[in-house]
Amino acid sequence: MTKGKVDALLGIVFGDEGKGKVVDVFTPRYDLVARFAGGPNAGHTIIFEGKKFVLRSIPSGIFDEGKLNIIGNGCVIAPDLFMQEAKELETAGYDLRSRLHISKRAHLILPTHRVLDRAYEAAKGKAKVGTTGKGIGPTYSEKASRTSLRVGDILDNFEDKYLALKARHEKMLADLGYTDYDISDEEKVWIEGIKYMQTFPLTDTEIEINRYLEEGKNVLAEGAQGTLLDIDHGTYPFVSSSSTVCGGVCTGLGVAPNRIGEVFGIFKAYSTRVGAGPFPVELFDETGDKIREIGHEYGAVTGRNRRCGWVDLVALKYAIMINGVTQLIMMKGDVLDTFPTIRVCTAYEKDGVTTTDMPYDTEGWNAVYKDLPGWQTDLTSITREEDFPKAFADYIKYLEEELKTPITIVSVGPDRAQTIFRK
Repeated sequence: MTKGKVDALLGIVFGDEGKGKVVDVFTPRYDLVARFAGGPNAGHTIIFEGKKFVLRSIPSGIFDEGKLNIIGNGCVIAPDLFMQEAKELETAGYDLRSRLHISKRAHLILPTHRVLDRAYEAAKGKAKVGTTGKGIGPTYSEKASRTSLRVGDILDNFEDKYLALKARHEKMLADLGYTDYDISDEEKVWIEGIKYMQTFPLTDTEIEINRYLEEGKNVLAEGAQGTLLDIDHGTYPFVSSSSTVCGGVCTGLGVAPNRIGEVFGIFKAYSTRVGAGPFPVELFDETGDKIREIGHEYGAVTGRNRRCGWVDLVALKYAIMINGVTQLIMMKGDVLDTFPTIRVCTAYEKDGVTTTDMPYDTEGWNAVYKDLPGWQTDLTSITREEDFPKAFADYIKYLEEELKTPITIVSVGPDRAQTIFRK
């Protein structure tokens, strides 16, 4: 952490790494926490004091009363889902309006965007991407085509703007032959969400963030999804629609590259993926099922089963390079407590060709593994690095040497207290 800098916390595989918990642990060190990309398709789960919260659009620093949280311009927001999420936090006793600002430049997800999402996915047949159906892709598409609505639009003559874009969407859906839908109830809640959002500070957040930096304060940028879901550098077309890498911090918050300080790359002690797309380390056996059950690997937003596999050094090395990761954070080491052997993917193989570099065409590659001894010890009650079983310490050391990046934080359970800072 450096004063006057933006530290980035990024998922560096396929998302679901546990970013929410780490942001919650980190927040006391920072003056401001900001989301820079993604929308309500990304659920960050936080557990503390026996309570569980799933945040979709709101930054995970919201639980600290003295800290400002920002939803940045790179995000897309569904007003109805935002309202639901915010009201749950308010019911739990958190005063959001004093600690949450929303960028006027963030883009709005309309009910018809969600219908378009379903229509586009249906039209792909067997080539489905496996979207969450939250309207994320169509919203980002319209952002690029310069036809979407932004948060700032709700402050001036919004109804006319909304009806015009809705009519455009209805024409597109008719052209697709997708007419069997009814958004009337959903639309009422959405409009209520618009009115609710108007009660929050809607600001020029890029100016606010840069003023904080000029004052020598520090900012934590909270990523969504993971590097391999990045629109440019992920396993296209099975990716998200936003920039999930470190470069997205600059565009999604309006900060210069020289303002980036530490880049924390967060990953699990194994691998998971939700939805369709290549996943060379995927396990289709009892071991994969066991990891899923022990790790509770089900989507925080969708509830979908996460595909499970061993840790993937090819993917991690690629993500570390793309993001300029300076420190690694390893989550869920405890999930592997009972396994006698831990496997690590060191390369990919296809048609007699072996590579340790991330291939452009990631379909059809098989994992090449190295086996390491398991620790077969319950890690969940450990609070000091000195008490790690030797096999677990050796696993961390092996990963550090292969990835050429220090693992400075290890998580051994879901609670914020089960977080060990290494010396």
